[in-house]
Amino acid sequence: MSKKIKFEIEFVIQSSPQMLYQYLATPSGLSEWFADNVNSRGEKFSFIWDGAEEDAKLLKRKSDEFVKFAWEESDDDTYFEMKIIVDEITKDVSLFITDFAEEDELEESKMLWTNQVSDLKQVLGST
Repeated sequence: MSKKIKFEIEFVIQSSPQMLYQYLATPSGLSEWFADNVNSRGEKFSFIWDGAEEDAKLLKRKSDEFVKFAWEESDDDTYFEMKIIVDEITKDVSLFITDFAEEDELEESKMLWTNQVSDLKQVLGST
């Protein structure tokens, strides 16, 4: 198995950290932009796209700050994290994504996140 590469990508979001967090950490919020449907039982989240289901474990979360998941089928130390950063001076809110991808899928993964976050911005009314 080839080693996955960690990448980080940042998006400015016009939203309060509290409102944004609801779309990152709850099944109902995630199902509005990240997946077709999301279910959770405790720490286990099931993400459904086009009938295919992927399970992830919620590793860590801090209210209004970040959520960190690991896909259950991955046998390495990879994860994906969505972190809310507020600029102390301008008060601009950014969504900071950390994820991993195979080298030949890196650009595709970044594009996928860009498209997903574009959907999130529409849901939030943030352009």
